[in-house]
Amino acid sequence: MPMGGNEGNVRWMKVGVLALQGAFREHAAALKRCGCEVVEVRKPINIEGIDALVIPGGESTTIGKLLGDYGLIEPILAKACYGLPIFGTCAGAIILARDIAGSDQPHLGLIDIMVQRNAYGRQVDSFEVDLEIPVLGKEPFAAVFIRAPLIKETRPGVEVLAHYKDGIVLARQGNVLVSTFHPELTSDLRLHRYFLNMVAGSVKQER
Repeated sequence: MPMGGNEGNVRWMKVGVLALQGAFREHAAALKRCGCEVVEVRKPINIEGIDALVIPGGESTTIGKLLGDYGLIEPILAKACYGLPIFGTCAGAIILARDIAGSDQPHLGLIDIMVQRNAYGRQVDSFEVDLEIPVLGKEPFAAVFIRAPLIKETRPGVEVLAHYKDGIVLARQGNVLVSTFHPELTSDLRLHRYFLNMVAGSVKQER
């Protein structure tokens, strides 16, 4: 479904941004521009009281290790079991994937997909492309790919929201949203607002 009309009704939301490594500051800035409160998550106590969580891009192996080192894996999984909306971008998508091709690195496994790391090459092979994302409207979305993964496989229950060439780059399963690109590196807030609409819908269901 296209985005609804709840974009401005987000001031009550407290969104956590995992702030262990990577582009967490850019996500925090985008979310603040959307109008919600942002909490930087570094310890389990930071998760208490948040309405949603964003896992940013960065180094997926480092983020996975730090999740374990800081005791965050179990609290996040527990919150996810109760429907906490989670949005992972680039490395965050790897952390959230059920399976990572050729890797047994620490991850959360909360969306039933298989990802391939660094599917488009090294940092020097980064690029930007206009994507058609129907749930965001007719205007293309300028997607930034930096050492990006690729969603190689989706299982039943996963909704594919966007492709680039023959690959899947945006997907959702229930309250979990993943993108293999970096929406926080553009001025376009539509994908963050789409996620916040997911959060609003999740809270309505709880009530």
